Parts: sequence; structure tokens; C-alpha cells
Amino acid sequence: MIDRAAAILDRVGVIADATRSRLLLLLDPQELTVSEICAITQLPQSTVSRHLKVLSDSRWVSVRSEGTSNLYTMPRSDLSQAAVGLWAIVRDEVRRTPGAGQDQRRLEQILMERRTKSQEFFSSAAGQWDRLRDELFGERFHLGALAALAPSDWTMGDLGCGTGQVSMSLAPFVRKVVAIDASAPMLAAARERLGSFSNVEIIQGELEALPLASAQLDGAVMALVLHVVPEPGRVVAQVARVLKPGGRFILVDMLGHDRESYRQKMGHIWLGFSTQQIESLLGDAGFVNIRVVPLGPDIRAKGPDLFVASAEKGEQAP
Repeated sequence: MIDRAAAILDRVGVIADATRSRLLLLLDPQELTVSEICAITQLPQSTVSRHLKVLSDSRWVSVRSEGTSNLYTMPRSDLSQAAVGLWAIVRDEVRRTPGAGQDQRRLEQILMERRTKSQEFFSSAAGQWDRLRDELFGERFHLGALAALAPSDWTMGDLGCGTGQVSMSLAPFVRKVVAIDASAPMLAAARERLGSFSNVEIIQGELEALPLASAQLDGAVMALVLHVVPEPGRVVAQVARVLKPGGRFILVDMLGHDRESYRQKMGHIWLGFSTQQIESLLGDAGFVNIRVVPLGPDIRAKGPDLFVASAEKGEQAP
């Protein structure tokens, strides 16, 4: 009991100083740098730094580094109940002082300048933002992030997986990925790419006769594959077979086009598909809640426009 009383008295002593309680009032709701605190309080940096050290040593404030700056704040969640109660009493008194009112007005100006600086950047960079974002984070970061929409307990099929790009995006977010392709060289590249994932199973097999038991997958993805299979209807029916009732199927492929050279150069059997063709293929296989949405063209891409189709396996599907 004596130790607890001494601790509270120590805390009282720290914030009994008018300057320290004034700083603490600023740091209660937000993070500020030393330079921002100096601008708000109009105190020398040496004075602000000295008082911040006392507050930090007594755990009234916490500090974290961001680039070349240190950001200070009051860590309310880390304070004891007694400290929170003590501060509530002191805070109400400090708020009534003329200095606190001036500090609050300067604080609002600082926060407004922060927002203005951000808005100015995006206003000036709007025309270049896509390029800047790609340079900083790559062209496909958002595709990898969207894989997090898949429930973590799902088993996903990457059908016609190729070199494993889709599997690599899915693997961090789901229980298991089953990657299937007929090409041995493609699967060799996929094994090299996916070697660090213990939850990816790679299988060689034909899409027309998927080497999986019925109702094994929660979801399946087929990206840029359907146009090279002789019997699209048979492949889509196989996808329905291996999905559980209610399982989701995502299909990405080319919209109809007239580039006959693709047949000779790349072995394409189908020159893309119309929305009606895809809806019929999915509907005939027992899929429901079918949506076919054209993807916005990428100005850097040289190929035909793409679509994404999504559907669910119906309860009565074969």
C-alpha cells in the first residue's frame, strides 16, 4: 500500500509542473513531433525536450520513431486506472488556463497544415499517381491484397495454375491451395516459385478430368486458361463437380476478339468469349448468382480486353 501511494505521489509530482501538464494536454489525443510542440507552445526546443524526457521517464508519454522524427503521445491504454483518474482531474483544471486556449488554437492550425500538405501532394500528383504508386509498390500489389477476401479456412483451387502466380497470391491467406496444370515445365516453374509455402499442393492433371474428389474445394480460380481448352463446357462442369455446394468460382479470360494470329502463335483455340457464352457455360454447369464484368483496359497492355466472371455452385448442381 505504501509503495502504491508513493507511486501515485511521484506521478502527481511529475504533472504538477505547469509546463509538463500543458504538454500532456496537447499529447492526450494525438501524436506530435518536438518541432510541432515547440511551434504550438512557443517554447525553446531545449525546454520542450527536457520536459518530454521527464514525462517519458515517468511513462506519462510514449515515443516512437518515424523516419527522422520522434512522435510523442499519451499512451492512455497503458496507464493505470489511478493515473487515468489523476490525469482527468488535472486535465480539467489545465484546460481552463489562458495558455491552454492559445495552445489549442495553434494545435488546430498545425493539424490543418498536415491535411493541407497531404491534399496538395495528391492534387499536384493526381495525373502521375498511378505511375508513382507502381514505382513505389509495384503494379500488382492490389491484386495480392484482394486475395485476403478469401476466408482463412478455405481450400482453394488454382486450376490451370501455370507458373503459380495466382497460387502465390492466395497461399498466405487460405488454409490450402491445390494448384493443377497439365504442363510439366509450367509445374516445374510453379514448384520453384511456391517452394516456401507448406500449404500448396501441386498436381499434374487435365482440366477436363480434374484429379480431385467431388466437393473438395471451397473456391476455385481459373485465369486465362479457358481459351486454350477444346471443350470449355466440360471444363466448367468439372469445376462445378470439385466445388462444394455454395463454393465460389472466379473465371478470368479474354472477351471476344478477332486476332486470328493468336491461334498460330500461341495455340489459342477460342478467340475470347462473349458475356452470353460465359453465362450459358456457367448456367449449364449448375452455377448460380452469375456475374460477368469486363475489366477496365490497361493502357500498357497489348492484348484483348479481359472479363472476370464470378458464380456460386448451386445446391442442385450435378
